[in-house]
Amino acid sequence: MIRVLGVNGSPRKYGNTYKLLRVALEFARREGAEVKLVNLYDYDIKPCSACLCDEQTACRYPCVIEDDMQELYDLVLKSDGIIIATPVYWFSPSGVVKSFIDRLTVFENMIYIDGYSWVEGKVAGVIAVGNDSGVIQVISTLYATLVSMGFAIPPWALAYFNKQGDVFEDISTVLDAANVGRAVVIMAKALKNISRWYENSAERLGINEVLKDIRNEIELNKRKQLKERKRLIDKALNIDSHKVAKERLGKDATFRNI
Repeated sequence: MIRVLGVNGSPRKYGNTYKLLRVALEFARREGAEVKLVNLYDYDIKPCSACLCDEQTACRYPCVIEDDMQELYDLVLKSDGIIIATPVYWFSPSGVVKSFIDRLTVFENMIYIDGYSWVEGKVAGVIAVGNDSGVIQVISTLYATLVSMGFAIPPWALAYFNKQGDVFEDISTVLDAANVGRAVVIMAKALKNISRWYENSAERLGINEVLKDIRNEIELNKRKQLKERKRLIDKALNIDSHKVAKERLGKDATFRNI
């Protein structure tokens, strides 16, 4: 069974953000997933305390902050995929979504404790809604953050709406949201049997051997190119810029000092 968690970052359970998330989850369900929707504004989510800035390994599951993130952590761990839907507040996700994302660092930081992120290989999709610009900026930021934590992003796992009015009147955007749900489930099924993506050991990867070969290649390229590059640089250094400008512009040479 594939489980998908829908995260609503809007205070309005009747707005366009919520509507698109419901569409995505419905089509995830039709793709065979068990789905659950949580409204972040119903939870007490305190800001991150940045424990790792004092001691790297202090940031770990479960977070020492006592609030409702404890329940949300377990829902994330039980899920194979997550769809985050957020309104756009000043070119950023809503504050509660930002706090939620920050607090997920306990999973990513398990790299320094277990050697891998606890959300590695889970699948993520993003929905952003705003009356003005900023939707793509929000999606890009969340994508980069989620990938950095170890989440996988499938094709078509984004939907956005940056107009006023009822999003259900925009069938193209509704279709995008439906495919967010489908894509998250399809990729979650495909990745089910993959155990690890990020190898945390340079020794196991054979990094030193690879770097040796690449350094040799780079040194060879350098020797081949330096002669020609020196010729170009010497040529550039011998150019009389003022003379050339006067010759080309003549009486129109209005640059200062020419």
